[in-house]
Amino acid sequence: MDKKGCLMHDITKATTLRPTRDHSAAVVWVLCSAAFMAMLDVFVVNVAFIKIGESYRGSSLADLSWVLNGYAIVYAALLIPAGRFSDRFGRKAGFLVGLGIFTLASLACALAPSLWALVAFRVVQAIGAAALTPASLGLLLTVLPPAKVSAAVKIWATTSSFSAAFGPVVGGALVEASWRWIFLINLPVGVVAGISALRLVPDLRQRVQARVPDLLGVVLLVVVIGGLSLGLVKSSEWSWSSGATLCVLAVAVAGLVLFVVRMVRHPDPVVSPALFRVPTFVWANTTVLAFCTAFGAWFLSIAMWLENAARFNTIETGLAIVPGPIMVPIFAAVSQRLIKWVPVGVVVAMGNLLFAGGVVLVLGTAATPVHYATEVLPGWMISGVGIGLALPSMIASAAVDLPPEQSATGSAVVNTARQLGYVLGVAVLVAIVGSLNVASDRLLTAFQHGWWFIAIVAAVSAATAFGITPRTTQS
Repeated sequence: MDKKGCLMHDITKATTLRPTRDHSAAVVWVLCSAAFMAMLDVFVVNVAFIKIGESYRGSSLADLSWVLNGYAIVYAALLIPAGRFSDRFGRKAGFLVGLGIFTLASLACALAPSLWALVAFRVVQAIGAAALTPASLGLLLTVLPPAKVSAAVKIWATTSSFSAAFGPVVGGALVEASWRWIFLINLPVGVVAGISALRLVPDLRQRVQARVPDLLGVVLLVVVIGGLSLGLVKSSEWSWSSGATLCVLAVAVAGLVLFVVRMVRHPDPVVSPALFRVPTFVWANTTVLAFCTAFGAWFLSIAMWLENAARFNTIETGLAIVPGPIMVPIFAAVSQRLIKWVPVGVVVAMGNLLFAGGVVLVLGTAATPVHYATEVLPGWMISGVGIGLALPSMIASAAVDLPPEQSATGSAVVNTARQLGYVLGVAVLVAIVGSLNVASDRLLTAFQHGWWFIAIVAAVSAATAFGITPRTTQS
């Protein structure tokens, strides 16, 4: 071998032996920060309603509600179709496109000249969020080393649950300056996450021909999820027995029947029927739906109780809410250790029972006037412990037995169950509590009825959790 050949051989050998840098931690941070931002916008707008209404004078509460409802409905309706397209055409592309749409729409929301322009831009925001959410989880499942996947998914689930806790705190602080800042804050996060994802996240495409999924099935699924979400979020305004509510729900049911027919018969359906032959996936989604129904109602009920019975302002309410979610990451780490010795279904069931126990404790001690430290805080923190044990393991178990080519679609189904749970929980709680402008004793009775509903649903989610038995060993 000549001198030049030896030199090339040495360079090649050195390059081969040089260890490649592990960017797993950075990838997890990038994907989780974007998912956190998308989920944060589901909750942060709640505290800005009054200020938004002051900017757009003459707007009714019903009109203002579409700033929240428009986002929630479109976000829930598009999660599964967006996940399906990410599985077919690239999860990194789906993530970046969704992140770009979400970030630009956030800027448009901040500059919206009218209420209905704001609603329209919120819908565009939801389209971006629906694209990036399942793509981010799908990427975690496929681009990380197998030994790191379970922990990363639990971090993803924990950070997204933080959005529900810190939304009112962040929103309350930003609204003091201007409600437009609740949207502008997304810009630096979106830009940094986008640049980082371009550099750090691998683009692993499936080695199959990319065919367009069943477009009629996509339309039917949007009608089903959108109609169900619309019926739920408007039920308190229209009433459960009204013609409008029954008509919307009937359309959703009819669409569901047609969608199932398409799913079974189409060669490339939006959701593969094979997903529902994976027991862990079915039981985990059932548990997630029940859990998030209870969680959505529980979170809102505490915020409403503190604002209306204890007379806390928005910032005080946000700060009072923080101690419960602080328990979530701590006991998510505990659950990670527990599942090495205890079946994951048992850990999730324990968490949900603690969640229900915290609700019952508040139910048994609540009184007027409200004493936050003795009547609300203990039960609120116990429920946070239960949520920390249950939620991350629940999300991780839902996806652990799925084939890699279905990871984004499967994660989208899980997130749709979460979102529908939130919507259902809020709708039922509002229907149970009714008017807030009543005497303190009647207000307490109404909230006690709502808390019984939450405790029972949390107990149901504990029962279904025993079906979560992954074939894949989690670590």
